[in-house]
Amino acid sequence: MRIEIYLYVFFTLMGVFIFNGVNFGPIMKKGKVIEAKLLVLSLSFALSYLLTNFVMDFIG
Repeated sequence: MRIEIYLYVFFTLMGVFIFNGVNFGPIMKKGKVIEAKLLVLSLSFALSYLLTNFVMDFIG
C-alpha cells in the first residue's frame, strides 16, 4: 500500500511536468487560464492513476 502512494505522487508530478509542456492554447478559449490549469491537473491525476495501476499489476 505504501508504494502506491509514492507512485501516485511521482506520476502526478511527472504528469504536471509533462502537460505543462503542451500548448493547450488552440483548444482553450482566451482568458481561461484557471480552466487550463485544472485541465492539466485533471489529466495528470488520470495519467497517474493509470500508470500506478499498470505498474502495480506489472509488479504483482
